[in-house]
Amino acid sequence: MSDMTPYVLILYYSRSGATAAMAQQIVAGVESVPGIQARLRTVAPVSTTCEAVEPEIPAEGAVYADLDDLRHCAALALGSPTRFGNMAAPLKYFLDSTSSLWMNGALIDKPACAFTSTASLHGGQESTLLTMLVPLLHHGMVYAGVPYNETTLLETRSGGTPYGVSHLAGPRSDRPVDDHERTLCLAQGKRIARLALALHAMRQEAV
Repeated sequence: MSDMTPYVLILYYSRSGATAAMAQQIVAGVESVPGIQARLRTVAPVSTTCEAVEPEIPAEGAVYADLDDLRHCAALALGSPTRFGNMAAPLKYFLDSTSSLWMNGALIDKPACAFTSTASLHGGQESTLLTMLVPLLHHGMVYAGVPYNETTLLETRSGGTPYGVSHLAGPRSDRPVDDHERTLCLAQGKRIARLALALHAMRQEAV
């Protein structure tokens, strides 16, 4: 595909790999839809150390996101493990740096979704997804959850919510993404890709 092909930005933070595994499944869902690409990006850890110690390119996995990745995306899938019912600090830190995009309205009318992973079944999955939604609404994005025509929502005994896909990683964060969770990740990727194409075409017509 050419450089002009619209893309969904799958932007996540993952410490033990569970959220990264979900991101890969969402990528697969996006890439199953013709006419759109997936761009996988992560964010750097943050610490109380005041000097920069992280390399510009991580040793493995997705490269770090920059504002242009977000500025030019046709849609956003935002992923984070839960931290006391909220997104992890590294992802919040990145979003806090997006004021210039907000001032220019760069993300208005672009679809967005969120995904998360927790160690325990009632560990804050839904509150994390809902709090991740807040900055996206401030940016004027169009939020897309998981509708109940995805019947796996009624069957899952682990992750899965109408607010976005989720994963139960277990107390040691070593439980793999199960079949229900994988199905929902793929469905969310497909849905955000289809919405991205539709809204991208609408914005192009308005120019």
